[in-house]
Amino acid sequence: MNQTGKCIIFSAPSGAGKTTIVHALLNANIGLEFSVSACSRDPRPNEVNGTDYHFLGLEGFKQKIERQDFIEWEEVYTNNFYGTLKSEIERIWSHNKTVIFDVDVIGGLNLKRIFGDQALAIFVQPPSYEELEKRLRFRSTETEDKIQQRMNKAHQELASAKEFDVILVNDQLDQAITKAKDMVVSFIKK
Repeated sequence: MNQTGKCIIFSAPSGAGKTTIVHALLNANIGLEFSVSACSRDPRPNEVNGTDYHFLGLEGFKQKIERQDFIEWEEVYTNNFYGTLKSEIERIWSHNKTVIFDVDVIGGLNLKRIFGDQALAIFVQPPSYEELEKRLRFRSTETEDKIQQRMNKAHQELASAKEFDVILVNDQLDQAITKAKDMVVSFIKK
């Protein structure tokens, strides 16, 4: 794959607000295009195939691994795979846009290793572990089991924050969006 463009990587524990910030940046019309990740899970209510994720199913995902169609992928939970298709990056760069990723922490670190100085890796940090749990519960999209699973994973993810280029604390959403936009615009212009 030819590496010809720039990338913005947003990672965070579930519930930290990274997706909300990414959507705000996409709506800001600053030359970004969203890299739609692929996953093996079923869509949640209101999720659209090809817009939110490429929903491949378990077998479809494994076939793409075998064909080496991913720039990076991982098994986030047992039989729950997520990854970035090479074709997504190539499509966005062919439009002369900057790729923006909304990925989990391991995926974000993998992408930063792959793209190096072509990427700005931003870790969105919740103001506290307790606030993170409150946000997850407020979403009402997860079972209690899933919430506990996500909170356990959050401990590890928060420990990885220092490996990113920037830590953006999402305490006040509007302020976090403004800071993110300033960082992204500055990086694109370099």
